[in-house]
Amino acid sequence: MKGRQMKSNPSRFVREAKKILELGLPMVATQLFIMGMGFVDTVMAGRYSTTDLAGVALGGNLLWPVFLFMSGITMALTPILAQLRGAKRLEGSGEKVRQGLWIAITAAVVTIIIVLMAEPLYIWMGVDREVIRVAMDYLYACAWGLPPLLVYVTLRFTAEGLGHTKPPMVIAACALALNIPLNYTFIYGKFGMPELGGVGCGVASAIVFWFELMMMLYVVRLPFFKQTGFSEKFSLPDFKGIKEIFTIGLPIATTAFVEMMVYSIISFLIAGIGVHEFAAHSIAGNLNWLTYVIPMSLGSAVSIRVGFAVGALDVEAARHVIRTTLSITVIYALVVTCLLIVSRHLLVSIYTKDPAVLGIAATLMLFIAFYQIVDALQATTIGALRGFKDTLVPMIISLVSYWCISLPLGYLLAEGRLFTPALGIYGYWAAMSFGLLLTAICVGIRLRMTSRRILGGLSSNEGRPAKL
Repeated sequence: MKGRQMKSNPSRFVREAKKILELGLPMVATQLFIMGMGFVDTVMAGRYSTTDLAGVALGGNLLWPVFLFMSGITMALTPILAQLRGAKRLEGSGEKVRQGLWIAITAAVVTIIIVLMAEPLYIWMGVDREVIRVAMDYLYACAWGLPPLLVYVTLRFTAEGLGHTKPPMVIAACALALNIPLNYTFIYGKFGMPELGGVGCGVASAIVFWFELMMMLYVVRLPFFKQTGFSEKFSLPDFKGIKEIFTIGLPIATTAFVEMMVYSIISFLIAGIGVHEFAAHSIAGNLNWLTYVIPMSLGSAVSIRVGFAVGALDVEAARHVIRTTLSITVIYALVVTCLLIVSRHLLVSIYTKDPAVLGIAATLMLFIAFYQIVDALQATTIGALRGFKDTLVPMIISLVSYWCISLPLGYLLAEGRLFTPALGIYGYWAAMSFGLLLTAICVGIRLRMTSRRILGGLSSNEGRPAKL
């Protein structure tokens, strides 16, 4: 008996790992395609002129953090629908999607108002007038595509919650393929179109956003989407339904926004240290994001699998999903750690040939290598908590770890005000590493508490759904 159990465990691990990767790998590809669009915008605007590159970057630095926050609210639909799917109660769940769309439309209006009022902020910051002109025209162009983009993202989260992550991947791939010729057309004024420079990136993006929505409207006609009853009727805004989404989604949005803003503030502080330091920081940050895409996507996959298991009242399956995901995460992080240490000089040399920047960036790569395990684990652990609909406490942990501890600690270390010599850029990175470690420990403890409470409740209820 014991021998048979030992033999079955590896096969069960492989089966669960396969399911997680089937969900997660398309999400990885989706994120990479989205990153590819940003890369294309940067390269093509930069080739047109430095001013246009600065304008597009300036506009994006405001637009995308706001968008990330707004779209993060409707990410709550993923665990909500995953649990309903596990409980085989999808009939009528389309009402939750319809309420999510009301949030998306409202969020689009708020986002448009924020980005179109950015000019006084840019003037106050002392940004060059021509750069401001490009940034504002870029934002005006993008604004035409924000309503369809936020609606599309809401439907994408719905598809993922239903266990279908490949359609968003295909849409993102097509969007990237379309973005390149559209950028070329509008930036350089080809095929009879006006030559718009960096503003052409905004025009191309708006068209791509509408294209993504059109493709998603085809997806909602597929059988797996129809079973929710999403398109059966029209619904007015319902306070109770919107409150449920906000209760789960607002902490998700806030967590993502907090992480992005802390990085932005640290980038601003490092820019004051020196040009070489800022360039090295930018390179290391870009490579760090590439390594983070996979655990972030695994976190999304585990939230779907855990939500499904909780909805199905399958306690052992939920525990196995968590164990399997954490094992995959550790294996991935160890491999990446070794690769980063061995190839750090080669990787940073892709971005620059400046010896001063190369040296600093290569050292920063060691930070990324050594905190890789805790960074990856906190991403997948937060994803697992999301599957339990536990999002408020992880948000508080992130706020305290990054804003109350990492940011001030980084400043003290950088300036040498903590009984240490001034560490400069390395002080900020040391503090960020400590913040990630603290977050990983705290969310790990929280996952243990939450899983025991909810899964224990499911076991004691003898098949009756626990209160989540």
